[in-house]
Amino acid sequence: MRTGLAYTSARILLLVVSLLLLYVAGARGFLLLALAFVVSALASYVLLSRQREIMAGALNRRLSKMTSKAAEFRGRIEDGAAAEDETEADETEDGETEEDETGDRAAR
Repeated sequence: MRTGLAYTSARILLLVVSLLLLYVAGARGFLLLALAFVVSALASYVLLSRQREIMAGALNRRLSKMTSKAAEFRGRIEDGAAAEDETEADETEDGETEEDETGDRAAR
């Protein structure tokens, strides 16, 4: 999060500096905004490439952690479903009740 905040702050700072420089140069109105966005985008592409790579790496690590946690959770869900299926199969073998398609238990 800190890397994203630093990168975003640097981008905003570049936009403000571009606005000020273009205003001093004589640009006004829509032309000022359009040029400021273009100049700040080009400047951030060149000047902030290292910060962008750091932010991308941090985001990639965070996503890989979430992916591994999701896989672990999915495995636990599948294990629980398998255990439930085994319990139902044991109850059916013992002549007890079995659930029909609607989820209601019926005597066998």
